[in-house]
Amino acid sequence: MRPPQPPNQPHTSEPNPEPNRGPSRRDSELPVPTTRAVFLTAGAAGMYCGSCMHDNSLAKALRDRGVDCLLQPIYTPIRTDESSIASDRVFFGGVHIYLLQRLPWLRLVPRPLRRWLDWPLLIRLATRRVRSTDPAQLGTLTISMLRGLQGAQREEVARLVDWLAREMKPDAILLTNLLIGGVLPSIRAALPKTRLIVILQGDDIFLDYLPEKPRAEAIALCRDLARHVDRFVVNSRFYRDKMAQLFGLPVDKFDIVPLSIDHSPFSPLVLMPLNEIAPDEENQVGPGLQSAPDTVVRQAQMSTGGGEFRIGYLARISPEKGLHHLVDAFVRLGHRAGYERTTLHAAGWLGETHQGYLDGLRRRVEDAGLGGRFTYHGSPDLVGKAEFLRSLDVLSVPTDYADPKGLFVLEALAAGVPVIQPDHGAFPELIESTGGGLLFRTGDVESLCESIHRIKTDEALRHRLGQQGRQRVLQLHGIETAAERMGGLLIGTPLGLPPAAVTSEKERTEQRTPLRDGASVHS
Repeated sequence: MRPPQPPNQPHTSEPNPEPNRGPSRRDSELPVPTTRAVFLTAGAAGMYCGSCMHDNSLAKALRDRGVDCLLQPIYTPIRTDESSIASDRVFFGGVHIYLLQRLPWLRLVPRPLRRWLDWPLLIRLATRRVRSTDPAQLGTLTISMLRGLQGAQREEVARLVDWLAREMKPDAILLTNLLIGGVLPSIRAALPKTRLIVILQGDDIFLDYLPEKPRAEAIALCRDLARHVDRFVVNSRFYRDKMAQLFGLPVDKFDIVPLSIDHSPFSPLVLMPLNEIAPDEENQVGPGLQSAPDTVVRQAQMSTGGGEFRIGYLARISPEKGLHHLVDAFVRLGHRAGYERTTLHAAGWLGETHQGYLDGLRRRVEDAGLGGRFTYHGSPDLVGKAEFLRSLDVLSVPTDYADPKGLFVLEALAAGVPVIQPDHGAFPELIESTGGGLLFRTGDVESLCESIHRIKTDEALRHRLGQQGRQRVLQLHGIETAAERMGGLLIGTPLGLPPAAVTSEKERTEQRTPLRDGASVHS
């Protein structure tokens, strides 16, 4: 019996469905864009993923700048804490490629009979309870994917490349990492004039998780794939130098685009009805900020007040993110004079694999007699995240690994909350750029305690770091700035220079209308 055919699935010989791309103007109102881009983003199963969220924000901002950008998931649908503009379809569906790796005979089953394996709902159901993966199996699958047409997923490679070359015909393709780059040689052969840009934002962390032999083989494959890439994009000098060494690349093949966020949801300014402003609060309302006859803009409550000092953590709940270091610091400080009303608050995605880790931290706090002062707030949505950050006095995510990004740093600073971070990875450059926090010696809990004490006892410093950090995030780390720079890269314009007119580009866009939900429409 033929398996049921799920709706809205891609099929190269049939008209393509129109996946969701979020609210947009009617096609007749859209200008013909000057650049068409496909952004391949790797879904992270059922968890919130910083890279997915940043890819989604960047794709939105590129569209706002007139780039006809389609955000196309690989492996699984993406999960974000804001409205997603990603296509509903999924290439290299996680269930499908895993079965192709484990059951090679499945390739003998006609592709139309396997289409249901790429059904987004099935993928979500199969991956919603994320568990740890056997590194050995993960290594085998990673190497197979990096081999492209020589791997077990060769049919999926051909399907994606055929879709890109025959239907999308993009001017540029962005990849969210090099680990999905097994398709690059085939894309280059099919689309020789298309610019290929790879964003590196954690590839080394994934590779370090693999056993030694498959890790070495995967790095060798990545080095070979890198020759097909026009430009690599990173967020820091630290990561440029690290990845240039790992993949044997010259540093002049890299462009540094500062880490960025959409800072608008985190603003400490909120609209308040006039009738809700108490007489003794009128002096807190900023002059000249009145936005409507019956509302004013005022500073949001930045902490609970009343003498409470709130230390916060906002990241995935897992050992490598370092929550245990913050708990250790809290336990050391909790019984000191002046810390009677200090509390610790954590929020972030928690997978079943790490439930025991969180439970152990709770016991550690309880055994220290501080149980009532530690709260886990779950995994908040975007509104909840902003409210959580505004309630804090300081944020710290003391990672054990050298984090190449640190979006939580920018989010906290956008809310006016200073940060304390370890002196490794991208953090020193973020602190240097924003002036919004302090660094402590990586892995040194006493150094972390000293930084917390300094922030707690010096209110003027705390205020200055928060305000300075927020101002510089708005100036230097807005997603619009990143989109402007990335937009230049899409057409080959050096960073820092305004995009110039490209004659061949004009010729390529005259006869086509903007992408509509993954389908290219030609006249």
